[in-house]
Amino acid sequence: MWEIYEHRNVSKRLKRTPQEILKRYEKWKDIVEVSGPEGLKLIKGFRDEALKGECQGHRSSRLNQQYRVIYRVESDKLFVLVMEVTPHDYRRK
Repeated sequence: MWEIYEHRNVSKRLKRTPQEILKRYEKWKDIVEVSGPEGLKLIKGFRDEALKGECQGHRSSRLNQQYRVIYRVESDKLFVLVMEVTPHDYRRK
């Protein structure tokens, strides 16, 4: 079993998140707890992928077209640290 830890800012953000996204996030957590990040790769809808650049070492999973879960895996300790649940911004910076 994998353990999921949430950054302290995640709970604040989840209060403002639509109910549909909260349900999808709970489903995401269930999958990670049972089969870890490898289980996410089997479900194409999450489109789990490694991030590059400043966020190297983190991973991203889609909750829908706009919202993402940004997380980091510590495999030697079998835990997942959720950094953000955020609407994805497509504008270039």
